[in-house]
Amino acid sequence: MSESLRTRLARLGFNLHPTYRSTGGRVRYIERDWSRVQVELPLTWRTKNVYGTTFGGSMYAAVDPVYVIMLNRRLGDGFTVWDRAASIEFKRPGDRTLYADFRLPDEEVDAIRDTLDPGESTDREYDLRLFDADGDVYAEVSKTLYVRRDE
Repeated sequence: MSESLRTRLARLGFNLHPTYRSTGGRVRYIERDWSRVQVELPLTWRTKNVYGTTFGGSMYAAVDPVYVIMLNRRLGDGFTVWDRAASIEFKRPGDRTLYADFRLPDEEVDAIRDTLDPGESTDREYDLRLFDADGDVYAEVSKTLYVRRDE
């Protein structure tokens, strides 16, 4: 699959939104069905801390909203999705451009749809890594999302 015109416009809107833009991160790719999103976090004067490496807050902020938006888009109307909890474990100082590759397979979306009756909710946990071009991991993020079926 590839990006569609709709996801290209969503990517543009994402990257221009002031709160996301201020993280220093950039959404680089959105699969046409929102099953995959790729984010890039360059090491720039905007993302550097006092030690010259990537500020940990920028690392987290660049990945924070992505799973919520992906799951909202994949589930569609009739569901509420919110962040419930998150944690980040830093593995090494970010001294180069970092990347994150978010994936939300059909099986996960189907499992939520199939198990939730109207008014029921569940928590879902998603893990991702921030890595460099060589695949070395700089941080691991765990996100817990609250999902409720509204209809």
